[in-house]
Amino acid sequence: MAPRAVVTGGAGFLGSHLCERLLRDGWHVVCVDNLVSGAISNVAQLHSNKMFESIQHNVSSPLYLEGPLDAVLHFASPASPVDYGDHPIATLKVGTLGTHNMLGLARAKGATFFLASTSEVYGDPTVHPQPETYWGNVNPVGPRAVYDEAKRAAEAFTMAYRRAHGMNTRIVRIFNTYGPRMRINDGRAVPNFLLQALQNEPITIYGDGSQTRSLCYVDDLIEGIVRLLAADYAEPVNLGTADEVTMIQLATRIRDMCGSSSQIVYKPLPEDDPKQRRPDLSRARQLLDWAPRTTLDAGLVQTIAYFRERLARDRHA
Repeated sequence: MAPRAVVTGGAGFLGSHLCERLLRDGWHVVCVDNLVSGAISNVAQLHSNKMFESIQHNVSSPLYLEGPLDAVLHFASPASPVDYGDHPIATLKVGTLGTHNMLGLARAKGATFFLASTSEVYGDPTVHPQPETYWGNVNPVGPRAVYDEAKRAAEAFTMAYRRAHGMNTRIVRIFNTYGPRMRINDGRAVPNFLLQALQNEPITIYGDGSQTRSLCYVDDLIEGIVRLLAADYAEPVNLGTADEVTMIQLATRIRDMCGSSSQIVYKPLPEDDPKQRRPDLSRARQLLDWAPRTTLDAGLVQTIAYFRERLARDRHA
C-alpha cells in the first residue's frame, strides 16, 4: 500500500511543490490548507490524481483523519512579512497551536512529524554564515516576532514531543526560497522586484541595498526536504544556498533579465530586518549528500516566465 502523508499549507508556494513531488514519488497526499495565503490554483493540476485529496481546514483547530498516516509535514504558516503583519495572531497560532495539533495527529497515527521551520529563528544574526548550533538574535517583542518566535516555539514543541513520546521527528530550517507559484503580491524581495520590473515601475529597495539574502530555487529545496524526510535525524537541518547576493545586485539582475526600464528607488529599512542571511550547509551536505544545483539566473528565468504568464492572465481576467 502506498505511504500516506498530510501536508499542511499544501496549497501554498512550498506546500504545493511538495505535494507534487510526494505524488511523483508514489505517496498518497492529503493537502490541508485554510487558503489564507495559499491558493487552490496551486494544486488545481493535482485534483485529477486519485492519490491526492484536499481539505480546507485551519490547523490551529484540531484535525481528525480516518485511516493510516505515515508522515505529517507541517508547512502551514504565513511566511512573508506582509502576511504576518496582516495576520499576526493567526501566525502565532499556527506556529504554536497548529504545531501542537499536528504533533498530536502524528503521534496518534504513529507517523513521522516533519516541521518546516525557518532561517528566521536566527533573527538578525551576529554569526555568519549561520550554523544550526547558533541560537539566534531575535527581538521577542518586535513586529517580526510573531513569525520568528512562533517557529522557535514550534521547534521546541517538536523536540519536546520527541523526548517525551519517542516520536520520529524532523526539523528543516528553510532559507530564502523562490520560484514559480510565489504570489505576485507576496511582499518579499524576488516577487516585489519582479512585479515592479515587469510593469516598468520603480523598483523599491529597503535600506541602502547592501543587506544580503541567499536565494535557493524551489526544486532544489524540495529535493532536500524529501531527503531529510527519509533520513533518521532529529536535530534541525539548514536548507538553502550559500550563494549570497545583495539586494542591489538582485534588483539590478532582475531588471536586466526582464528587459525593464525601471528606476531603482530607496526606502527606509523595516524594523529588525536581517542585514545578512546565509546558511552553513555542512550538515545538509554531510547528512543528506545534498547541495543546491540551480544557478540564480536559471531559477530566475523560470520564475520570470511564471510571473509574466500570471500578469498576462490577470490582465485578461
